[in-house]
Order: sequence, then C-alpha cells, then structure tokens
Amino acid sequence: MFSGKCMISCFKYLRISALVLIVGMTLSMNSFAQNDSILVKKEVVLSGKTQGALPFLKYGPGTDRLGGAKMTYLDTTIIVQIIDSLKDDYIVRLSKNHEALIPKENVQFIPAIKRPDYYLTSSWTVSGDEKYDYVSVGLDERLPYKSLQLIDPSRIMVDIYGATGNTNWITQLKSAKEIKNVYYEQIEDDVFRVTVELKHALQWGYSINYKGKSLVIAVKRQPDRLSLSHLKIAIDAGHGGTNTGAIGAKSGVKEKDCNLQIAKELERYLKRRGAEVYMTRSSDVDLSMVDRTLMLRAAKPDLLISIHHNSADNHNVKGVSTYYRYIGFKPLSVTILNRMLELDLAEFGNIGSFNFSLNGPTDYPNCLVEVAFLSNEADEKRITDPRFQQQVAKKIRKGILDWIKLAK
Repeated sequence: MFSGKCMISCFKYLRISALVLIVGMTLSMNSFAQNDSILVKKEVVLSGKTQGALPFLKYGPGTDRLGGAKMTYLDTTIIVQIIDSLKDDYIVRLSKNHEALIPKENVQFIPAIKRPDYYLTSSWTVSGDEKYDYVSVGLDERLPYKSLQLIDPSRIMVDIYGATGNTNWITQLKSAKEIKNVYYEQIEDDVFRVTVELKHALQWGYSINYKGKSLVIAVKRQPDRLSLSHLKIAIDAGHGGTNTGAIGAKSGVKEKDCNLQIAKELERYLKRRGAEVYMTRSSDVDLSMVDRTLMLRAAKPDLLISIHHNSADNHNVKGVSTYYRYIGFKPLSVTILNRMLELDLAEFGNIGSFNFSLNGPTDYPNCLVEVAFLSNEADEKRITDPRFQQQVAKKIRKGILDWIKLAK
C-alpha cells in the first residue's frame, strides 16, 4: 500500500508529455523504479531538426510585448533534443546543464536518434576572401550554438553545445585579414567554446552557418575606405500598412507616417554624401519583422538604422533614445544619441540588450532610434514639424560619421 507522501510523488512525475499528443507518436510513459521508497524518473526525449526562415532559441517564455529574450538565431537542420512542451514553444536540451526554448513552428520531428557518447570536433581552417574572414570548425553533427560579442579587446565567442574537443590542428591562411587569433576551450564536458580575436576595436558584424557539418563563422572586415561614399546603409521605417504604431496625443498623427518621413529625409542626406542606401520600405506597406530581417539579410548592408517614435501611458514622459542588442554595436547607438541630444530633446537613454527583432541579427551593426514621444504634446509638436524631421535626419547622419571616425 502506497503512503500519501509516495502517492503525491508518483502523481508529480506521472505525466503524459504534451509532445506525444502533438506529434502523434506512441511513446511509453515515464518509467519509475522504486527502491527503498525512492522514485527515479526516466525522461522521454524526442529528436528534431530546426526549420523555417529564421529559427531561434530563447532563454525563457517571456510575457512582455517583445517576448522571451532571444539567445541566438540558428541555421536550419540543426539537431535538437526535445524534452517538453510549453504553450507555443518546445523545451530543448542543448547540453547536460543547458536548456532553451524554441518556437514549435521552427522544429521538424525526425526519427529518434541514438546519441553517441560524444560529438567530436575535428580540424579547423581560418581563411578569407575580399570582404570576409572565415573560421571553419569540423564537427560530427550540426549542433546548436550561441554567440557573444566582447570588447576591450574586440572578439567573438561561440559556444557549441553537445561538442567535445578533438581538434588537433588549426590551419591559418594569410588570406584572413581581420582575425587576429583563434583558440578554443572545453568549458564543460559537452560545451566547446571558440574564441575569435579581432584586429579592430569596432565590430562590423558576423554570421554563423553550417556548410555540411562544419560550423562556419563569417567575420566581416572593416572596410578599407571609411567614408559614407563607400558604405551601404540600410534604413528601416518602422511599422507601415495596417500596423500604424503609436498615435499622436493631440494631432492623432500615426507613427508609421512619421517614421517614413524621417527615413526618406535620412535617405536623401546620406545619398548626398555618396552613400548607397537600402530602404526596407518607401511607401505605406505591411511588412512583418521576418520579412524585414530576410530582406536585410539579402541586401547585406554595412549598417542598419531603424526609425521609430515612442509612446507611454504617462504623457509627461518625453525624449530621445537609442537601442542596441549586442555590446559590439553599442558605439553606433551612442554616437547617434549624442548627436540627437543636440536638438534639445530630453534624454530617455541608451538602452542595451534590447530584444527588438531588427536588433537581433549579428550580421551588421544596427541601431534603433526612438526619435521622441508621440504621447507627449511638446514632443509631438516637434515631431510633426517638417523642419524638425530634416534636423533629425542630419543628426543621425552626423552620428554615423562620428561612429566611422572611431574606426580610424
């Protein structure tokens, strides 16, 4: 006869995973062994591969309007271990000590894989072409990863989950120009860390993808000629179409229209200096964040400026702010904010680790500019003034020029 305490323990562990119902698979329930009143749970693990345009991992579920904080974007067809289901996400095990969430739409179930005791790394190659340097790390399987930017000194760190080091040599070619050093550490039994030291203080972006089963870190070089006339600058006018954004407190002006007006002014001033400009939208159209991100990925800009206007329930809140996600891209957001403050706007701040979709890619430096608050009458009056819009565009251009000077 079970005691009441033991019955509670049994009900705690006896759960039929929601994953079983979702994928329509027949799985045995968690098995239990009883020995001296101690219950041992056997976990059910399913196998999957990443799919879709922009699969990504999250640290947690998150409930605010930006959702759970993103850990990283991933390549497709990466092997993941699915251990549970949580609303619109699956919980995946990255390594023995690390878990993450991934949207269900980004997972395709595959037949169960018997994992080997070790997924091993093999030899590396460091090389370059006209614009990029490459670090290619051989692996037994396409495993999940996470990257981190570091400064002082400038470097990129990539953790490969589930990998165990078996790298016996790293071939380094003179064609690599931006990469100063590469090395690795086995920071946990099944977490392999790659560190890429860079020659320049400013980071110009990088991407991580698989080529076969080799993980390739493509590091963009600092341009040889640092001037607007040799840069391709992307401008994103936030919102658009049915997505109006914030509404002016007094005039009822729509944020989407104000964003586009300033974006077009910025385009005009940048082209005057010879810059190549890519606009995510030049008219009042609907564009999702996925659409914008894929467009920008294809355009391959040198940097991105996203234009927005802020709003708050407290109508006394006002001022300008800039936003970045990764510490290596912070300098761009700081130089633009400093120039914007010359317009006698209140300082709302420089905000880091911002979980906005267009701050998420690591491919190029990016900065979100919240020009001022449409919910504040004083700010709103300035926002709707065409002369102010021109001044904002000029200050953003000067902020970009200040950032370029940091690289010289």
